[in-house]
Amino acid sequence: MSGHSKWHNIQKTKGAQDAKRAAAFTKIAKELIVAVKEGGSADPAYNSRLATVITKAKAANMPNDNIKRCLEKAAGAGGDNYESITYEGYGPGGVAVIVETMTDNRNRTAGSMRHHFDKFGGNLGATGCVSWSFDKKGVLVIDNEDGDYEEDQVMMDAMDCGADDFEAEDDAFTIYTDPDDFNAVADAMTAKGYSFVSAQIEMVPQNYQKLTDPEQISLMEKLLDIMDEDDDVQNVWHNWDED
Repeated sequence: MSGHSKWHNIQKTKGAQDAKRAAAFTKIAKELIVAVKEGGSADPAYNSRLATVITKAKAANMPNDNIKRCLEKAAGAGGDNYESITYEGYGPGGVAVIVETMTDNRNRTAGSMRHHFDKFGGNLGATGCVSWSFDKKGVLVIDNEDGDYEEDQVMMDAMDCGADDFEAEDDAFTIYTDPDDFNAVADAMTAKGYSFVSAQIEMVPQNYQKLTDPEQISLMEKLLDIMDEDDDVQNVWHNWDED
């Protein structure tokens, strides 16, 4: 797959998660609970969405005990009732932004999203205003900072496991899959001995946008930071070329 590499962004995100590990695990826990309630089963063999979130949790080094407790909580009666809502808009300089949320109060979340966009030089748009310029893909990232893997071998293994595309950098390999094939490819690569530093369904931009104005760059960084700190926000996808 051609285009701007995501590994630099993932490294930055991973660093932020390391500093806020508890907050990151809380977001994943919410996804696990919603996946069980919406999928109707706490068994990933019968709930593909849950299997996808478990793969993401393991890539984020979420302890198995934490995952088990979340599944037990989700399978029990009562609990929090979250709903998934996606917001779209534009950041500074027209950067396309998609925000995936899980909330128990849609009015609170909608107000927060509008405030975040307005405060940092963007604007909240209508559903579909930017998502047309993204492709939904399964994305698996393998760390190769220590040079443990040969590019050709990883690529062949990925393709043998059903991947759609493969991208190599000096310190990482990114494997792209059809969303429906994500779990099968992740399981097959794991069976071959690979582990992931990131594994999830992502909205991948079809093209990227550069910002050259220092003020716009600063505002975009602040917008992403405030989104990261918002408890209702699960994921933020954007087409800002940060390199």
